[in-house]
Amino acid sequence: MGLNAIGIENGTLLLVALILLLLMTGQPLAWVTGLVALIFTYGWFGGNALPLVTSRIFGFITEYSLVAIPMFILMAALLDRSGIAKDLFNGMRILAGRLPGGVAVQTLIVAILMAAMSGVIGGEIVLLGILALPQMLRLGYDRSLSIGVVCAGGSLGTMMPPSIVLIIYGLVAGVSIADLFVAAITPALLLLGCYIAYVLFRCIRNPELGPPMSDAEHAEESIGTAIRALIAPLFIVIAVLGSIYAGVASITEAAALGVSSVLVIAALRRELNVKMLQNSLVHTLETCGMIIWIGIAAAVLVGVYNLMGGNRFVSAAILGLDAAPVVIILVMMLILIVLGMFLDWIGIALLTLPIFVPIIIQLGYDPIWFGILFAVNMQVSYLTPPFGPAAFYLKSVAPPDITLKHIYTALLPFIALQLLVLGLLLFYPPLATWML
Repeated sequence: MGLNAIGIENGTLLLVALILLLLMTGQPLAWVTGLVALIFTYGWFGGNALPLVTSRIFGFITEYSLVAIPMFILMAALLDRSGIAKDLFNGMRILAGRLPGGVAVQTLIVAILMAAMSGVIGGEIVLLGILALPQMLRLGYDRSLSIGVVCAGGSLGTMMPPSIVLIIYGLVAGVSIADLFVAAITPALLLLGCYIAYVLFRCIRNPELGPPMSDAEHAEESIGTAIRALIAPLFIVIAVLGSIYAGVASITEAAALGVSSVLVIAALRRELNVKMLQNSLVHTLETCGMIIWIGIAAAVLVGVYNLMGGNRFVSAAILGLDAAPVVIILVMMLILIVLGMFLDWIGIALLTLPIFVPIIIQLGYDPIWFGILFAVNMQVSYLTPPFGPAAFYLKSVAPPDITLKHIYTALLPFIALQLLVLGLLLFYPPLATWML
């Protein structure tokens, strides 16, 4: 007797329980989802179902837009290993001035510019942890405020184009990635504005939380230094996003243009060498390998589950709720937030979006708008314990006396701000769609 004898309801419970049980053993997400997919393929359909697995793998890995992901990861790796970001941070100190909390505000501005250059999150948090956190602590900034600024600012890459989160969403949902990029700009700037407003509110009320720079330190900087530091980053941003919005290049072509721009600038700055290029390529291969294997396993699992009738079962269960459509969206958001506490965003996207997006369309909502909600939700997951990758990224470069408990406690106000923006986008969709 096959697994199909238990029915789709019990089959769904068994599938979820099996995934959670295997994840608790510490096994990688790609291995867990792939194994569960194979178990249900053979258990539900029999041994002749192997072509189902291979066809799903082929369909995923031959998606042309996937080429943009390694290009953006390579661009981020090159930026991390060049001095562009470091010079940007040092040059932007002119913006801090004598304003309480000014260096924290400067860090957030640098974070959004770095996000607009690469869209890769982990590297931004590590880089800000190396450049910004020691400087804020040296100036006497409140430890929790400094930690929160670095992690929240570094996580803006989930929203700010060219976000890899939005690229994956566009691929899975079958919507225009360029439209997602356009829609994401206002929410990303809104998040940045909330972070800056929070920092200034606290530091102006209590300047001891973010002491202003001394006259001697401020005198060392000049407007010319800040302008020179901005030239290279703005050129990269214009090359990538400008080419997309102007209709000159596709997402994949813009990614290649971005890599070329960074290579040229690094060469002009005499920072490009064989070791830098080799390390960047190795990092790109490692990161892409993780993404591809998670993607393959999740694509197979979702494909098998849909053939079992799982998509129809989940859709009927959600749409069958005796509630307003907005309540259904809230349930989806809650599911994503809970999953974000335990799973990587790539796995969440590939496991949930094939089921959620058709429901969104059936309810009459714009999938572009839902994509922005998803991206904000994934930004929340980057900060939320116990998984919260932002905390682990920062911990790897933070001073030894800063523990994970310190980091998670510092992130709570910024998680609240993210949920506030999520609520604003949920109840006022034009915030995301007004430029489309």
